[in-house]
Amino acid sequence: MPRYVMVIDQSRCVACMACVVACKRENDVPAEHYRTRVVEMVRGEFPRLRSEMRSELCNHCDNPPCVNICPTGASHKQADGTVQINRRKCVGCKACITACPYDVRYINEEHGYADKCSFCQHRLKEGKEPACVATCIGRSRMFGDLDDPNSEVSQILRETSWRTLKPEVGTKPNVYYINQFPRKS
Repeated sequence: MPRYVMVIDQSRCVACMACVVACKRENDVPAEHYRTRVVEMVRGEFPRLRSEMRSELCNHCDNPPCVNICPTGASHKQADGTVQINRRKCVGCKACITACPYDVRYINEEHGYADKCSFCQHRLKEGKEPACVATCIGRSRMFGDLDDPNSEVSQILRETSWRTLKPEVGTKPNVYYINQFPRKS
């Protein structure tokens, strides 16, 4: 069984938002919500400012607080390492939204269930990449099996400096950011 991860090369992101649009269209995401977003972060003091374009989405954590707190088991971890939501079991209580330190879940008001990035699970079953990866014009998003030493993601993480978001919260995220920060900080 693969263990899926995403690697995002921030130096290649041009903030075109193609990933956001592809995700919304592929997953029928309501206009007011996002499963992935691109955030501009500016750090430093003038005249020494540093701008970072960062794609954010569910981190499909190894230790997901959203799964641990879900009272119905709707939020669950699959054998492929992804965190998924069983919409039929979800009661819309918002516990998972509160538990997520990355603020990447929302309630689909029309249907009453929590929603988030699924790494396009339906596309994976067809042997396709997630829509955001397939549409990225800068090839800043890479997706694959971390347990396959020959996969692109495994090779990149072995050879490149990377970081995850909020490592201090102990979730062990599976979305990795490269080329902006020191190795494994």
